[in-house]
Amino acid sequence: MPLLPRPRPRSVRACCTLIVALFAMSILVVLGATLDLAIRSRIQSGAFRQAERVASQWSPVARGGIVPRSIPADPPVDLIQVVDVYHRVVDSSREASATVPLSRLRPPPDARVQPYRECPPNDRCILLHAIRLTPAPDAGVVYAGLPEPDLLATHQLEYALAAGIVLVTGIAAWTAWLLVGRALRPVEAIRTQISQITVSDLSLRVPEPQGNDEISRLATTANQTLSQLEAAVEQLRQFASTTSHELRTPIAALCTHLEEALLYPDDVDAQDALRSSLATAGRLEAIVNDLLLLARLRATDPLPPEKIDLGELVAAEVSAQSSSVPINVHALAGPEIRGSRMQLIRVLNNLLANALRHAESAVEVSVEPADDGVAVTVADDGPGIPPTHRERVFERFVRLDDGRRRDPGGSGLGLAISRDIAHTHHGTLTVEDSPRGARFVLWLPLVSGGPATATSGAGA
Repeated sequence: MPLLPRPRPRSVRACCTLIVALFAMSILVVLGATLDLAIRSRIQSGAFRQAERVASQWSPVARGGIVPRSIPADPPVDLIQVVDVYHRVVDSSREASATVPLSRLRPPPDARVQPYRECPPNDRCILLHAIRLTPAPDAGVVYAGLPEPDLLATHQLEYALAAGIVLVTGIAAWTAWLLVGRALRPVEAIRTQISQITVSDLSLRVPEPQGNDEISRLATTANQTLSQLEAAVEQLRQFASTTSHELRTPIAALCTHLEEALLYPDDVDAQDALRSSLATAGRLEAIVNDLLLLARLRATDPLPPEKIDLGELVAAEVSAQSSSVPINVHALAGPEIRGSRMQLIRVLNNLLANALRHAESAVEVSVEPADDGVAVTVADDGPGIPPTHRERVFERFVRLDDGRRRDPGGSGLGLAISRDIAHTHHGTLTVEDSPRGARFVLWLPLVSGGPATATSGAGA
């Protein structure tokens, strides 16, 4: 038959109280047992000392043969006897038997003084001291003793100690219950407040207790997490709203082209309608692909990084460009970084495409060491970006008027994707001051330094 699991208390308060009660009971049981043994030993030793004192008083008298017929008692030692070698009672006190000896044990000649504990059948035990009168074989023995005290003869001491242990354990458990309940009261308040927080309303915060203990730090961390969650949800809502707006425009244009071709077949050139619809569908595909890339960058685990010579990568990508605008390259071959080659190629292509779109006569690309890293600069001589819009261009679907005019089919996600890729590589992507045009700077941390050689030339 399989063993059933033991039920465990589910309350932290109950667990702590149980642990305190068990610990207190364990300590008290050890202390109680030690105290019981100490009290019993002390009482027994005292009784033996009294019996020895009385027996020592009467042993010289018995050796002289002048013991009175009825030996006077010395309470509490009221049992006194003089017994011969044949265990016959020669003299005794009034409370002791005149015929039955207190004990049949005789001390040996070399140890004439001996304590004994005699327990007659159906009677209370006796604590006595026996003194052999002489070492001679026929010497008599003087016995002096007293009935065993009540604390030794009964279990009253153990009952009293057990009652004290139960009482103190109960007090300790009740105190632990109150203290743990008071300590966990803020936790219950936090739990109650968190249960009221919903996705539709993340503005609520948990109460933060005073002090700097674990619970207050937990409340502070919970509020910080709620703030980050609220910001993320708000950002997600704005992103969903912006995405819906951006997708609605090409979808509406696509529907318009198709409806015109169906409703006015004689007035609308079918080939033109198909070409317009295909171009609009291409823009939709570009937006969806960029959205999927953004989701992968934020949700999936990055691929294992590889060592990349950034100078060689930039030079190769520039040489692969085909454009009527010349691209001048000044790249240092040698500085290595760690990252994803495909993602960095995506960033370079976005920056080059943006520069070629706005350049008037040339594009300048350089790779140089900067601040324990390497900086890739892509600059054009176009109209530039106003300082007030230098951060806005990295937001999703943000396209300035000049960008919309030069590339109506763009998705508005290229620079946002590029900055996310830079951040996943522990780098930055910013727009810096330039005498003319726009100047984008991609900074990435350097893995290993080494001799860098300059490579310059003109691209497409």
